[in-house]
Amino acid sequence: MARIITIVNQKGGVGKTTTAINLSASLSFLGKRTLMVDTDTQGNTTSGMGFDKNELEFTIYEVLTHQCNIRDSILHTDLENLDMIGSNINLAGASVELVNVPERERILKNGLKDIQDDYDFVLIDSPPSLGLITLNNLTAAQSVLIPLQCEYFALEGMSELLDTIFLVQKNLNPELTIEGILMTMYDKRTNLSKQVVAEVKNYFGDKVYNTIIPRNVKLGEAPSFGKPSILYSPESTGSQSYMELAKEVIAHG
Repeated sequence: MARIITIVNQKGGVGKTTTAINLSASLSFLGKRTLMVDTDTQGNTTSGMGFDKNELEFTIYEVLTHQCNIRDSILHTDLENLDMIGSNINLAGASVELVNVPERERILKNGLKDIQDDYDFVLIDSPPSLGLITLNNLTAAQSVLIPLQCEYFALEGMSELLDTIFLVQKNLNPELTIEGILMTMYDKRTNLSKQVVAEVKNYFGDKVYNTIIPRNVKLGEAPSFGKPSILYSPESTGSQSYMELAKEVIAHG
C-alpha cells in the first residue's frame, strides 16, 4: 500500500512544486513506483513534467467532481516508475461545486483507495492556500511534508498551518503526522540562511530533514524544458540534493 504524502505550505514560492516534481522523480529513479498528484489550479507541476495542462482530457478536477474514474486520469511520464495526475484552471471551480457534497473533505481519499496498491508512494502537490482542496489532501495523506524557504519570514504563517493540521487530525484524519520539514533555497554564502536553518531546527528538532535544498540554477531551468532536474541535469547540486532527500524519505518508512 502506498505511502501518501501531501506537500503543503500556504505561502507561495517556497519550493512546493519543485519538491513535488523532483522528489517524485528521485523516488521513481530509486525504483519506487510513484504517483504525483497536482492539485494546484496553476498546473505548474503538470507543465513542469512536460504535459500541456490545457490539452488534458481528465485531470484531478474530473476526479474530484466524479466525472471520471481515477485510473482514467493517470498520465505516464518519461520515467519508468513515475505516473501523475494533472491539473489546470478548471480546478478553480471545484471548491464551489463541492460545497454541498456530503463528505466533501474525503473525496480524494476515497478516490485514491482504488489505486493505492499500485504504488509505493503518492505525492500530492497542494495549492498555496488552506481551502477545501488542501483539506482533501490532508485528509487523504498519512503525512505532511512542509517546505520552508531559508528566508527571514520562513516561519511566518506556520502556526496557521499547524493549527489546520491539528484540526484535520482531530476531526478528519487522526493518523496524520508531519513527515518532515524541508529547508529550501539555501544559500551557503549568507548568514541568514544558516540562522534560519538553526531557528527551524531549534523549533522542530528531528522533524527537519538532514537534506537541505540549495539555491540552484538548474532546478529553476528544468521545468521550462518539461523535465525533472534528474533528467535535465543529473549532476547538478539540486538533483543530487533531491536524490538524498528521497533516500531519507524512504528510510523514514
